[in-house]
Amino acid sequence: MNDIVVSTAPRVDYQTQPSAYRHWRLQFDGPVATVLADFDENAGLRQGYKLKLNSYDLGVDIELNDAINRIRFEHPEVRTVVLTSAKDKVFCSGANIFMLGVSSHAWKVNFCKFTNETRNGLEDSSQYSGLKFLAAVNGACAGGGYEVALACDEIMLIDDRSSAVSLPEVPLLGVLPGTGGLTRVTDKRHVRHDLADIFCTSVEGVRGQKAKDWRLVDHIAKPAVFAAKVKERALELAAQSDRPANGTGVALTPIHRSIETDALHYTHVSVAIDRSKRTATWTVKAPSGAQPSELVGIEAAGAAWYPLALARELEDAILSMRTNELDIGTWLIKTQGDAAAVLAMDATLVAHANHWLVRETTGLLRRTFSRLDVSSRSLFALVEPGSCFAGSFLELALACDRIYHLALPDDAARAPRVTLGEANFGTYPMATNESRLQRRFYGEAGPLAAVRAAIGQALDADAAFALGLCTSNPDDIDYADEVRIACEERTSMSPDALTGLEANLRFNSQETMATRIFGRLTAWQNWIFQRPNAVGEKGALKVYGKGDKAVFDWNRV
Repeated sequence: MNDIVVSTAPRVDYQTQPSAYRHWRLQFDGPVATVLADFDENAGLRQGYKLKLNSYDLGVDIELNDAINRIRFEHPEVRTVVLTSAKDKVFCSGANIFMLGVSSHAWKVNFCKFTNETRNGLEDSSQYSGLKFLAAVNGACAGGGYEVALACDEIMLIDDRSSAVSLPEVPLLGVLPGTGGLTRVTDKRHVRHDLADIFCTSVEGVRGQKAKDWRLVDHIAKPAVFAAKVKERALELAAQSDRPANGTGVALTPIHRSIETDALHYTHVSVAIDRSKRTATWTVKAPSGAQPSELVGIEAAGAAWYPLALARELEDAILSMRTNELDIGTWLIKTQGDAAAVLAMDATLVAHANHWLVRETTGLLRRTFSRLDVSSRSLFALVEPGSCFAGSFLELALACDRIYHLALPDDAARAPRVTLGEANFGTYPMATNESRLQRRFYGEAGPLAAVRAAIGQALDADAAFALGLCTSNPDDIDYADEVRIACEERTSMSPDALTGLEANLRFNSQETMATRIFGRLTAWQNWIFQRPNAVGEKGALKVYGKGDKAVFDWNRV
């Protein structure tokens, strides 16, 4: 029997607030917010490295994610976010190499995944809620620093004969630009493939007019007019947005939670860890009591408004479990409460979909569900008495690798049911831009028409099984044993093989820029991070900055 492992490393906390920031400063001027990179080199999240030249680690990105969320919710008047540097001659030099050199494989991969999600979130907000992003690159911009810029709608580079953009990971470190650099250069900016080849294999980068000609940046400006040009372009981008000039922001107050050795407890979410079985049981609770359905009540509720509170809690739990509980490989997803209350919540979100706060809340739910999709954990949904997998809550089950739905043919009153809603048909698309139902049925018209015809019906296990909405529908005699055996089998398999299997099966259809980013991280970068050429004793990532030359195994694999 395998030993039970309890991590002794300090827990990573994804919650912060501006007064606690060590790396970013926020400035507000009407419709424009400026996010200034001023990383404290002595405030790394772990020991053993300094964040020199605005190089970043996970702690820097936790703050950036928080800063963008606060702009989304606390400052609805902001229409353009300018990302720039407070340091002279350096925008951002990317992920801290020494941090990567001393980090475990799992840490590196999870770090890259979170930074991917943060950058994808900028593009998500631009697409869905009109928040535009301008990278004002006022100094050297390398690696992950350029990847931050690439995630923005536009990039303005200072034309001072020295500042350049670069992706030097391949020649310097023997790894890939891992937070979307390669993909955004081609899929988003349409840099010609031969020019991209030169760019990604050169250390010195590209500057000035050539950077613009190659489509690596959108604008260049001389130092004397750079600040004015940035402001001018930021206001032009702001004019494209419909975020309200006179909206009242919602303060993102601290999340109420308690963290125990084997559990996480929030108001609406709980996670119970069984270390002997290497499983975590998640319970997501439906709204209870009277809920506001009109905007005045929603605005008055603020951060306590149920959908917003749920999204924040669920996001925090996912991120915490990913980073702090690496050996808990199977997550069992349950829900609890009144399905009608969930459907009423969905109706409220639809009724006020164009209101900025409702739109931002729907966006946070969308991005949080997507975090579940890309988590490298086995996900099983358990539909049991008291469940409320309805509408948006059904998305939690549809995100899972399997759905076990208990059948109670002799007890109709207690038989758990699932209910389809309009929210299941595109409100919360996956990274593929498909609904989870489209993914489930490969976009085939017949099955999708059948499930659409069942919208609003409370479906028991047999009815759900007939429509293809659950994996198995055992009765009460077999249910417990079937779930137990499935969990035991799952936890006996190779976690590496399961990660690859799950990623392939979850994203089984059309490709998008986001799926290509996560696919490259899961497959290519994951593999490269374990190769001696990168992380061996003489690997490029290990010897960087030590004055030694990397020693490569020249065999192509």
